[in-house]
Amino acid sequence: MACNPDDWTPRQTDRMVSRITECLHFSRKTGHYSLEHNQSTQQQEDKYGPSLATSGTGASNTESGSSSAAHPGSQPSSSPKLGSSPRHSPNSKPRKQPTCQRSFSQDSLDELEMDDYWTEIENIKSSGEGHGRGGGEGETQEEEQQKAPEEGEHEEAWLTEAGLVRLVDDSLAAEDHEEDSAVFLSTLTRTQAAAVQLRVSSYQQTLLRRRNRQHFPDVRDIFRPPEKSEEPPKLKEESDKDATTVETETELNVEVAFSEQALSYRDNNQRLKVNSSLNSSDDKLPNFKLLRDKTGQTRVGDLSPLDMKKVHRLVLVEVTALFDTAGIDVKANKPGRVKSKESGLFGVPLITLLDQDHRRVPGTKVPLILQRLISHVEEEGLDTEGLLRIPGSATRVKSLCQELESSFYDRTFQWKQVKQHDAASLLKLFIRELPHPLLTVEYLNAFIAVNKLPTKKQQLQALNLLVLLLPEANRDTLKALVEFFQRVINHQVKNKMTLNNVSVVMAPNIFMFKGFRSKVTEQQEFSMATSTANIVRLLIRYQNLLWTIPKFILTQVRQQNMENQRKLYKDRAVRKLLKKITTDRPIDKAIPEENTQGIIRVQAPQFSKISMAIQLTEDLQAADVLTRFLSQDSSVSVKKEDLCLYEIGGNIKERCLDGETYMKDLSQLNPAAEWVIKEVQR
Repeated sequence: MACNPDDWTPRQTDRMVSRITECLHFSRKTGHYSLEHNQSTQQQEDKYGPSLATSGTGASNTESGSSSAAHPGSQPSSSPKLGSSPRHSPNSKPRKQPTCQRSFSQDSLDELEMDDYWTEIENIKSSGEGHGRGGGEGETQEEEQQKAPEEGEHEEAWLTEAGLVRLVDDSLAAEDHEEDSAVFLSTLTRTQAAAVQLRVSSYQQTLLRRRNRQHFPDVRDIFRPPEKSEEPPKLKEESDKDATTVETETELNVEVAFSEQALSYRDNNQRLKVNSSLNSSDDKLPNFKLLRDKTGQTRVGDLSPLDMKKVHRLVLVEVTALFDTAGIDVKANKPGRVKSKESGLFGVPLITLLDQDHRRVPGTKVPLILQRLISHVEEEGLDTEGLLRIPGSATRVKSLCQELESSFYDRTFQWKQVKQHDAASLLKLFIRELPHPLLTVEYLNAFIAVNKLPTKKQQLQALNLLVLLLPEANRDTLKALVEFFQRVINHQVKNKMTLNNVSVVMAPNIFMFKGFRSKVTEQQEFSMATSTANIVRLLIRYQNLLWTIPKFILTQVRQQNMENQRKLYKDRAVRKLLKKITTDRPIDKAIPEENTQGIIRVQAPQFSKISMAIQLTEDLQAADVLTRFLSQDSSVSVKKEDLCLYEIGGNIKERCLDGETYMKDLSQLNPAAEWVIKEVQR
């Protein structure tokens, strides 16, 4: 072939264009084309920078709510919308799509499915944000949230949230803090204690630098040779950890602290390097399951508010220790003041929204407008193809938003007029319009950093802890959303919305709140596209595990309660006061004599004045106690699923028992507890 392209024949030109088109590979991560030499190179590129193969045009119509392109889950030839990604030039022309393998697995994010992510970004931009808050003011307010904390502020805020700020400054300790730091510290594991020590030392060094700060620099400091940076090795280490590893264990051990397990994993060098293929089994999500605990599983909402405060402190320390073992330093953003609406539906803080809902429906945990939008989408049927992916009409959505604001609480809003895709768009708009992100400003970086953990198991463990850290309103709302997403996925055969499709479409709505996209670079946006979609994927896939409290955390709560009781009874002033009231009491509550004989007494003061004696056996479970109670008292009209057997007192404040809790094992763990049947407030 001639070297000068001007001398090529038309046939030679066509052949060369075809070869170049097949070899060029567009990376969404780098935003550049690269030349592929062989299949292994392509596999490696797919792993670290998902590729995009361009094809014929076809995109969802924002105004009409219809889509002219087949869904990626059903047609490999689906293409991104023109301009849907910052990498696409308006003058770019369609290219012949090179042959590639396509994964239809529920468990792997393939490159073509990410097209929906960029299309969703474009739909958000074109929908005209600000229905609830309005325009540029919202942008300024959200940007204020993204202020990075000054030196020492992160450590001080962390210690304050953990209730340990008195370790560095007694004057900063909360006056109403009931917990003794010594009691709290005595229950920590070695990795948890190391995390606390690291923050205390860092904060103390910051205070020392502030005190010794001089106005004029020392000449030796000016001409001091530059110190070797330790960042490059750290970045290299993190890049190694981004590599997917083979998960050989699918059972989750919740009796040992997650950070301790991660430390053992790291020290024993158990990471395995595998060839990264797009369809490799290690890219799939394992079927994790919890090791069954005879003392029962504890879910969010099962514990009393006092014990949940202890859980929050312990979880904060534990998730920090887990990230520390992987060398990941997560800095929380500093939340700023945001002027928001004091009433309404869109652009209203969750707490404010729930307060106004409580006045209408007491006990509401999820905003009524969100519940109604979800139910309307489901009433129209979940078999609709492209549900959540195909946008509604921007004009209709804006009009419906205004109508809902004025007539939702009056119950005069005509839901029959709302098309299904419009309702789905309103649902996504509600999430984006929240003044603060659903995952909170403080923990958003931590959620994104989960992807840096070396194994799927550690990622799942970190997400479990982060879900527990969320404020109750955010946690309950997130739970309602992921449950709805799972119901949509259950109809994937007809609606073509797999786990990956739903995750990719919803990730921008959950993570990219107002003002956020303007503060990230193009390279960060490439990286976040896959990582945020993966977080949403994990939240949906493992929702039954993430809203549980690990047993090792509950064990530490029990230890703290016991230590506090011992301190209380050892205090001389308290003992003197107790002597005036009654005789000396033992340190721990006396164990009922019946317990020593293998019998517990169950009370139900809401329904009966008579207690019920239950003989403990190896197979007796909490559900069996409820069944026996209902069979003996026919006057109780409450259904079994609305009742719960509570463990009260001893080394726990109050705990609603899982139906599969073995009563004999739990009675041995907490022999001083009382057992009470109560109606559950759901």
